[in-house]
Amino acid sequence: QLQLVESGGDSVQSGGSLRLSCLASGLDYRAPYRAWCLAWFRQAPGKEREEVAAIVTDGDHSYANFVKGRFTISEDSAKNSLYLQMDSLKPEDTAMYYCAAGVKLNKCYGFGIDEYTYWGQGTQVTVSS
Repeated sequence: QLQLVESGGDSVQSGGSLRLSCLASGLDYRAPYRAWCLAWFRQAPGKEREEVAAIVTDGDHSYANFVKGRFTISEDSAKNSLYLQMDSLKPEDTAMYYCAAGVKLNKCYGFGIDEYTYWGQGTQVTVSS
């Protein structure tokens, strides 16, 4: 069973940076890391969960408009890990950030096509003004 564990959340001031990590475990030869499509979501108190960034195979990764140019998603399959580099953080970026995974059919297409069915517990990011 795939398990996702996020880390790297913290409290920072506006304009600061953080790097979130998501470690995938429970992988085996039938479902190695490359068999999954991964993404980052977030949810602020009182708000619905929203897409942040997603891996797209052989193309530009998917980003929500509100993070374009500030956040960068990347992965290291050798380490079974997904990352989110967050720069120029704003108070409105305050939220619980979740790593999510879905089965890869032939490639990762990103938001709107890939379905993410496994979720981590989240890591809290708090940005103060």
